[in-house]
Amino acid sequence: EVQLVESGGGLVQPGGSLRLSCAASGFTFSSYAMSWVRQASGKGFEWVSRINNGGDSTRYADSVKGRFTISRDNAKNTLTLQMNSLKPEDTAVYYCAKYSSGSYYSSTDYWGPGTQVTVSS
Repeated sequence: EVQLVESGGGLVQPGGSLRLSCAASGFTFSSYAMSWVRQASGKGFEWVSRINNGGDSTRYADSVKGRFTISRDNAKNTLTLQMNSLKPEDTAVYYCAKYSSGSYYSSTDYWGPGTQVTVSS
């Protein structure tokens, strides 16, 4: 059974940092691309960042480029999102998502339950 469990969310002041993690199990983690997606209250889903199965290719939404860094540890089955210079508009539930192949041009097929990130003074 595929399981994705996010952690690391919380309340942080503007300009602060948070590090989100996603623990993956139930599949061969190193074979699949992964992504972080977020949803602010009352809004639609927004793709944040994606990474291919090998970890050598990444993409970012313009809204987070230069502030967020996605990475993965295939030996530990873990996906990470380092978020720096956080803004109030980054407040959202952040989801870890698995793609159906090693390429992030495929579709996502599993999502975690999400972790809340709140940026406020």
